[in-house]
Amino acid sequence: MAYERVLLKLSGEVFGGTSGAGLDLDAIEQIALQVRQLTNLGCQVAVVIGGGNILRGAAFGEKGMNRATADYMGMLGTVINALAFQDAIERIGLHARVLSALHVHSVCEPFIVRRAIRHLEKGRVIILAGGTGNPFFTTDTTAALRAKELQAEILLKATKVDGVYSGDPKKDPSAKRYERVTYDEVLERDLKVMDAAAIALCRENHLPILVFSMLEPGNIVRAVRGEKLGTLVVAS
Repeated sequence: MAYERVLLKLSGEVFGGTSGAGLDLDAIEQIALQVRQLTNLGCQVAVVIGGGNILRGAAFGEKGMNRATADYMGMLGTVINALAFQDAIERIGLHARVLSALHVHSVCEPFIVRRAIRHLEKGRVIILAGGTGNPFFTTDTTAALRAKELQAEILLKATKVDGVYSGDPKKDPSAKRYERVTYDEVLERDLKVMDAAAIALCRENHLPILVFSMLEPGNIVRAVRGEKLGTLVVAS
């Protein structure tokens, strides 16, 4: 393996299957099976999941709802996804813990860095819910923050696109896919890899980001093995 401890960032939409909304238990199980392959290789896995399949706080804020309230609702959506993922992982024989930045003691543990690292060392998959616990921050920023706190070697951003492009490949057939791009280029060209705060945090802490497609089975394992796929975002 190229990496022994990774943070996997999943969008909420991948939990919704083809529709991208709600919970598709078959789609969730397929992701859980890929995570099991990683743990079988001895890789320690932390997962941050978005809540876009449940609701997007930013979208509600744009429609007039108090933005902080909308963001807290979105954080609760990530808790729903995390619990569903925990159940899927445990049904295939792994041990998992949900740790939340929001205080939801009835269903999950609070996020404490030392506790989270101990779970990883014991071979448990940890699922990080509730964002940062603060409104106005995305789950991309959460992923960058938690990856650094947990001393992950790389941030794996699994998406529905096979990398970072110079433009929207659905609208621009001439859009070029980058194999490697720098943090500064992502920010200067507004390449939409992650939000600017997340990119800046990764740049300051020298945390590489690999953007790749979740749609091809086995890609998560290929990423951890260091195989060439997607787009690598690094300092230079």
